Amino acid sequence: MSECDVQNRSLSSCVCVCVCHRWCVCVVVMWMKALLVGLLALGVGYLYHTDPDLPARVLNYVSESLPQTQSPGGSESRPPALEEVIAHAWQTLITAPSRRWRKVAVGVNACVDVVVSGVGLLQALALEPSSGTDHEVLHSKEDLKEAFIHYLGKGAAAERFFSDKEVFQRIARAAAEYPGAQIYVGGNAALIGQRLASNPQLVVLLCGPVGPKLHELLNEQIVVPPESLQETDEYHLILEYKSGEQWGSSRAPQANRFILSHDVSNGEMRALETFVSSLEEFNPDLVVLSGLHMMEGMGRDLWEKRLQEAVDVISDVRNEVPIHLELASMTDRDYMNRILQEQVMPIVNSIGLNEQELLFLTQSGGGPHADLTSWDGIPDVGRVSDILLWVLEQHGRVDRESEADLTRIHFHTLAYHMLVTVDGHWANQVSAVAAGARVASAQACALQTVDVSKVVLKAPLHFYSSFTEPRERLTVDPSSPVTVWHRGNVSFHLTPVLVCKQPLRTVGLGDAISAEGLLFSEALL
Repeated sequence: MSECDVQNRSLSSCVCVCVCHRWCVCVVVMWMKALLVGLLALGVGYLYHTDPDLPARVLNYVSESLPQTQSPGGSESRPPALEEVIAHAWQTLITAPSRRWRKVAVGVNACVDVVVSGVGLLQALALEPSSGTDHEVLHSKEDLKEAFIHYLGKGAAAERFFSDKEVFQRIARAAAEYPGAQIYVGGNAALIGQRLASNPQLVVLLCGPVGPKLHELLNEQIVVPPESLQETDEYHLILEYKSGEQWGSSRAPQANRFILSHDVSNGEMRALETFVSSLEEFNPDLVVLSGLHMMEGMGRDLWEKRLQEAVDVISDVRNEVPIHLELASMTDRDYMNRILQEQVMPIVNSIGLNEQELLFLTQSGGGPHADLTSWDGIPDVGRVSDILLWVLEQHGRVDRESEADLTRIHFHTLAYHMLVTVDGHWANQVSAVAAGARVASAQACALQTVDVSKVVLKAPLHFYSSFTEPRERLTVDPSSPVTVWHRGNVSFHLTPVLVCKQPLRTVGLGDAISAEGLLFSEALL
């Protein structure tokens, strides 16, 4: 037996290397590990100052790369991934409010969505890729192509009115005949109503232009007033694209969709009066309003008159019934400013919006960070926090002497969600923001529950409460993934989103998020 054999038998933690046939050098693995950990700690300490998020990523990578220990049963054991930790923690955090909604009235935009590959449809229309240019209103197929490319390159959602009815109908026929085209419930109000109606304890009233196809698609628990039924459906075209999809020189940084329609019924909010007149008999606990963005494409003369009429009828809703307003993509700053400052925002209790709508809102109203032309990647949490606080301070009831009603904002973007409320007006915010994020992770993957193998964490684990001083450095704890902070009498609740790696449907995610957040919210009016 060689000396090396003896050494290998006696030292289980040694690696023996024979030199010149007689001498052996034992390298103690335990010492090597200790040295590695010491060097790693020094490196992590340095990296912490240059990139606060990098150490966590380095440690995660190293932990995945090292050999795994054996469990007593012989199978490998390893720490759960952050995605698994967060998904499990949501299940514990999300609890029902002490007082649930019994009846919710939703209006007033509804339609049938035709979902199709955006690049595929434009190619079927014999269009060639070119440079992207935004258009507030689409007048031709060329306008559609340029606007689609513009937003595809940004990976941003957008919605536009198509002015030419005949051309739109030709595009709609091509979309319906395109291989793989799918038909769904559409319109913010109908989508929110559909999600709310998934709760068997809730009755939903939906007012909007409901044609035969849409009526067939709606959940049985949704009540539609006879005045809302019409002979034909309104169709919206949803041009989807995948993350990394390329057309010409433009490549999508993330999956999203571009929406176009020629929708006069929704554009003029014709169902609004029916909606409000139905509330007295239905007697809801909550009112959800959407569709204001549809009026923008109808021209200034119409929206000025119609917006004032909308404010008049909304003001008739009983004070003890909270009103949630779901915003959507807009391009007319005067129109957005009118909604923000003068008419709609002060008379609703809650709003829901995404990063594009939030940025346009502060640009229109001259709020914080209004000089930003677009978000650079994941929206900075500090900047978002500044803008949301400004909205509540300027147009909400942060000041107790204010006559405004706005006390809640549900903000959602791809990587994280934030629920911001004025203290004393809403409860169960931790559950509400976590429930919204959970449904986003599941629905994007076309699943009922979150599958941790199909999602990825993209949210920052460290961020600041404000972009300007004074500010607080905050951390997301994956085992309790709702971070809470306060700015005066305003509370902020943030949770990461587990982003679907290969999203199957992006349409209606914002509406599902807002609906789920409302389901778990409790108004203290």
